Amino acid sequence: MAGRLDGKVALVTGAASGIGAACARRFAEEGATVAGLDLGERGDAAWDAAVATAPASFLRAADVCDEDAVRQAVAEVRTRLGRLDVVVNGAGIAGGGPVHLVALEQWNRVIAVNLTGTFLVCKHALAVMLEQGSGSIVNVASIEGIEGSEGGSSYNASKGGVVVLTRNMAMDYARRGIRVNAVCPGFVETPLLRAVFDDMGLGELKARVADAHQLGRLGRPEEIANAALFLASDEASFVTGHALVVDGGYTAGHRHGFAKLMGLE
Repeated sequence: MAGRLDGKVALVTGAASGIGAACARRFAEEGATVAGLDLGERGDAAWDAAVATAPASFLRAADVCDEDAVRQAVAEVRTRLGRLDVVVNGAGIAGGGPVHLVALEQWNRVIAVNLTGTFLVCKHALAVMLEQGSGSIVNVASIEGIEGSEGGSSYNASKGGVVVLTRNMAMDYARRGIRVNAVCPGFVETPLLRAVFDDMGLGELKARVADAHQLGRLGRPEEIANAALFLASDEASFVTGHALVVDGGYTAGHRHGFAKLMGLE
């Protein structure tokens, strides 16, 4: 049975773990050859599975904030694999706090990785896609890029920038055969989330956040990867400039107990 990405080459950033690794694995399962970028050259089990499924896949260490490193990585993909059909910008870091307490250095780092890194990867990938006359870019944004959150500041600003940048690129490149979309996850059980909640002893707060999703739980990386797969594939051939929310109902509205009164809980 043909895979939805058979014969395609995908570049995934943040590919060593979390949502990025889940995307790499899912794409490989659907027939893509995957080039992964991450700060480290060692991936988790999801990345290892991607390599096992698609032996030509490879993982390289690169900082998405470093334009020379990004340029070289995209050139390597083109040289080794011949083309570039799909990009997933999954690299990201957490950060924030009340604005009056956020250090400029921390603000700059979050914006650099989450927003500027997305811009740089798109910049160099688009040069290849323009020559091909085709391509699909999926930027990993967040529900925190489409609505506010307590203490979000730099993270929310960076992800909001990704959402609007996505829409601008969709407008600019649509007539050249290139689609650009974003996926906006809710809170997902990843190493990044665990670093924020578990490592800081915020288990009770994490439980409340999970309950704020209408499905009553956190998301799983593979659930975000499934959405990214749809946007990357030809099944989404008429979808561009869209920010797809995948959040278990987190942004659907507010619960005040009426469902229990109606016998629905």
